Amino acid sequence: MGDLHDAIEQFYFAYRGFTDRPDRILERRGLGRVHHRILYFIGRRPEVSVRGLLDLLAVSKQALNAPLRQLMEMDLVRAEASTQDRRVKRLALTDAGRKLEAELTEAQTRHLRAAFDRAGAEAQQGWRAVMGEMIKG
Repeated sequence: MGDLHDAIEQFYFAYRGFTDRPDRILERRGLGRVHHRILYFIGRRPEVSVRGLLDLLAVSKQALNAPLRQLMEMDLVRAEASTQDRRVKRLALTDAGRKLEAELTEAQTRHLRAAFDRAGAEAQQGWRAVMGEMIKG
């Protein structure tokens, strides 16, 4: 049981380290982690629908509404009606949104790359296996 408690603590402190730099970048703009997740996943899935983003993030429409609106008001995200179905809103990052998302992701990429380099290939494979199992639930 102690090993699992240690794992929980490691997971917590690793996440804190992983999010520290992006949190500070976001904070200067009055944004938080929810905004980061929105920017990240729109950046990885250009033209994702609002419904698709809701499903991906597993949040309610209510939970997504305010932060998404804020990102749109800050000209970081734009929404356009789909050409196939005008009722469907497609989301994309603006140039400013792409720049911010790249800055946030680069900070996390450097952090993760350094940890993987120090731990080695076998540890990286083990980490990916554990994360994959955790995602499955």
